Amino acid sequence: MNYESFIALRYFRAKRRTGFISIITYVSIIGVLIGVAALDIVLSVFNGFEAEVRTRLINADAHIRVRKYYSDEIENYQQLVDLIRQVPHVVGVTPVIVREGVIRSKENNQPTVIRALDPKTAGEVTEVPRSIVSGKFDLGMQEVNGKRLPGIVLGRYLAENLLIFKEGEIVTLFTIPKDAGIMSPPRVQQFVVTGISEIGFYEYDKVMAYISIPAAQKLFKLPDAVSWIEIKLDHYNLAGQVAPLIEKKLGGYPFLARTWFELNKPLYSWMTIEKWGAFVVLSLIIMVAAFNIVSSLIMIVMEKTREIGILKSMGASSRGILRIFLYEGVIVGIIGTLLGSGIGYGICYLQQKVGLVRLPPDVYLINKLPVIMQWTDFAAVALAGILLCLVASVYPAYKASGLHPVEAIRYE
Repeated sequence: MNYESFIALRYFRAKRRTGFISIITYVSIIGVLIGVAALDIVLSVFNGFEAEVRTRLINADAHIRVRKYYSDEIENYQQLVDLIRQVPHVVGVTPVIVREGVIRSKENNQPTVIRALDPKTAGEVTEVPRSIVSGKFDLGMQEVNGKRLPGIVLGRYLAENLLIFKEGEIVTLFTIPKDAGIMSPPRVQQFVVTGISEIGFYEYDKVMAYISIPAAQKLFKLPDAVSWIEIKLDHYNLAGQVAPLIEKKLGGYPFLARTWFELNKPLYSWMTIEKWGAFVVLSLIIMVAAFNIVSSLIMIVMEKTREIGILKSMGASSRGILRIFLYEGVIVGIIGTLLGSGIGYGICYLQQKVGLVRLPPDVYLINKLPVIMQWTDFAAVALAGILLCLVASVYPAYKASGLHPVEAIRYE
């Protein structure tokens, strides 16, 4: 240990002639502790909510979506499905048709997004077949009052708006052809409700109506064509690497592979900005503690003026004196950061295991505040805390290093 570190530790542990200086030092440590703990907890909560949103979006959609440029329909899609299955990391492929329309029940009518699925392969990619809260996932033909009608599954909140609370109700879908004129009549088809789905993502559950691809092709006049092909991978983080491989496998243009992040880029970008905005704002707590470090170190310099003069007269350099007080500020930062990180980790761990903060599951669909700890966040917060304390120590350390030895001990 060099003499600068040794003296800095001695100064930190030493009893002050003015006890007020020690109080300010302890307040500084507590301020850093609170700031670091708050940052660690908030960032972990942001991670938890981001993971929840991502999981629900991916469960309702896909990791990668293959479509044509200009939103043209994909014809002979089964050949493309077979090719995509040969790409590494692909574990599920399913075709999808999506159109907008209006759905009418006996009591009400609502705008809807009609999403046609292949019942045989939809479960490989989406959680819709496993999200049924009432009835069953059956999009095939059903016998109702002597008529054969195709089945339809409604999102939970769409069904509630239509005043449908159980399966067996008959609804009517209306859709306008893309090339229709002003006077063109809408296409109409009756369906029987076979189930109600709840993905857990409100924006989907309030508008989605699921039908079979054959029923959609008949309704939309799309012989052997779909809107796009959805793909699931063995891990969603591989989407950016696999998407170019899929495009290459399909021969490039006119096919385009878009990842889950690209499909929801505004949402994820906003969440990232919000997370690091909170990081900057909560760093102000540590900055308040840093101002306390400035005042406490200035007082220590005033108290230790005689000792600084003696050290300089014994050969200590100005740079060595500078390091002593810089080290003392860093010691405060390290102690506060370590304690704050430990407290933040402990609270997050208890939230994960016990659930200190509970949420009403009927509102949020989860029963406790989601928390995911990432070592990179803890490292960034710790580094920020120590750096702010170091920066706060620069001015008092500089003033101490500028003391002239003769002037420092003249009146002692």
